[in-house]
Amino acid sequence: MIEAEDITVRFGSRTVLDEVSVTVERGEWLALVGRNGCGKSTLLRVLAGLLPPADGVVRIQGDPLKSLSRREIARRVAILSQSMPPVGAMTVSQLVRQGRYAVRGPLGMLGNGQDAAERTAMADTAVLDLADAQVDHLSGGERQRARLALALAQDAPVLLLDEPTTYLDVRHQLEVLELVRRLQRERGLTVVTVLHDLSQAARYADRIVALRDGVVHTQGPADEVVDAGLLHAVFGVKGRVWLDDLTGKPMCSYDAASS
Repeated sequence: MIEAEDITVRFGSRTVLDEVSVTVERGEWLALVGRNGCGKSTLLRVLAGLLPPADGVVRIQGDPLKSLSRREIARRVAILSQSMPPVGAMTVSQLVRQGRYAVRGPLGMLGNGQDAAERTAMADTAVLDLADAQVDHLSGGERQRARLALALAQDAPVLLLDEPTTYLDVRHQLEVLELVRRLQRERGLTVVTVLHDLSQAARYADRIVALRDGVVHTQGPADEVVDAGLLHAVFGVKGRVWLDDLTGKPMCSYDAASS
């Protein structure tokens, strides 16, 4: 579904990504992990076509991103960024409707009323009852579900999420991740997430790519790559890793910063 080959990104004299290659299979959930500044969010923006790389190529469904129009990319890839700009008095329904622009176009957006994709996106994220509520009046968890509905309304087969649990308490973090997993399975979505919590990445993602200083340090299934060596090399901490009795997935605890 996604092929990123030898991606290099530079900001001035600083190389943020250095010949990074990543593939994501159709229907797979891939988690990008690593320390702040390692290039996770930058790579996600490259995959979304929002940031052209200095070198390398990204292909979606076999087609180079640079050969596609912005609207065509939006039909294939939806991205949920870390934060959303102020929306004023916009309601949830009005927000979600913005996700239909790639399909309906500027003239189609002049019409009122929800189409089937909007209603389905709102129902799938449990915000249909909040359709007339102002986004700024929602709780953190409700707002994140509304933003996820916005992304789903694009009806794209690829969903990119940049730290979707930021600013949420533990309960709402789990609710969002469980929701993404259910949608991945029910809709057959290909999902790429940037996650800070390594235990959450190991629990939910099919595969992990760990970045360090702009390069891929390691990648593979969580039970193969998440260990104390990864904690030390990628996150700069000493810690322990064990398999959770309920999920069978790796769990991490952190003892101290590595010297």
